[in-house]
Amino acid sequence: MARNKKAYHDYFIQEKFEAGLVLSGSEVKGIRAKRVNLKDSFIRFVRNEAFLFNAHIGRLETTHHFYGHEERGSRKLLLHKKELAKMLKAVTREGYTIVPLQLYFNARNIAKIQIAIAKGKQLHDKRQDLKEKDQQRDIQRSMKDY
Repeated sequence: MARNKKAYHDYFIQEKFEAGLVLSGSEVKGIRAKRVNLKDSFIRFVRNEAFLFNAHIGRLETTHHFYGHEERGSRKLLLHKKELAKMLKAVTREGYTIVPLQLYFNARNIAKIQIAIAKGKQLHDKRQDLKEKDQQRDIQRSMKDY
């Protein structure tokens, strides 16, 4: 439903996790309508529980305003205790953070979010990645001709 392409550009992804989300009905409808943006979202721990902040889930016009939701509100993530402890330990280290990668529906039609422990990239790392990406693109173009 939604991908955070900027996360791959700004961070080195170390380890990925799958988490559930606590959502209301109008939020699920917004996700199904693909009105989701994870670009500036982040995950923070509040009282040893993980929350997704600043993720935009748009509201549908057909949803009654009484049942509507806050578009950029905080949403609780559902994880196992061992996963929470592992992430909390990683975040306390210098330079590591937790970022959302993508939001999707699994095979049982339940909304899930893929999150990752990530380390921030420096400017020269980002430039190197862009160079490698351009080189790969050029190689693919030249191979296509043959």
